[in-house]
Amino acid sequence: MKGTYGSEWPSEEKIKRREMVAPEARYILICQYADSDIAKCFMKQDSGVECAHVTCRGGRLLGFVHYRFVVEEDVPVLYVYELQLESSVQGKGLGKFLMQLIELIACKSQMGAVMLTVQKSNTDAMAFYNNLG
Repeated sequence: MKGTYGSEWPSEEKIKRREMVAPEARYILICQYADSDIAKCFMKQDSGVECAHVTCRGGRLLGFVHYRFVVEEDVPVLYVYELQLESSVQGKGLGKFLMQLIELIACKSQMGAVMLTVQKSNTDAMAFYNNLG
């Protein structure tokens, strides 16, 4: 993140940290688990036990999207605050998949739009979102 914000990062970091822990913050996490951990989860589901992970406990966090439901100019919107993917998984369709999930959540929640902001200096992100359409 520091590279994206340059010298403004110290003040931006404080803002980002507050945004990330706000009660209205919502997340979709992409985690990598060992096959044995996934098998255990399915076995728990088959036995009638819920298996929901709030964190990537026992797994490796590969990426996330941070979003909120907000109102912009009297229109309810789903606002994407952050989409981050580990470099090893970029270019494999996960970012596109996360944005498709965001669009689905927005539609099911009857939001008027999906919005986000990209730093002009973040040319990779600009290209990614432009390619989405």
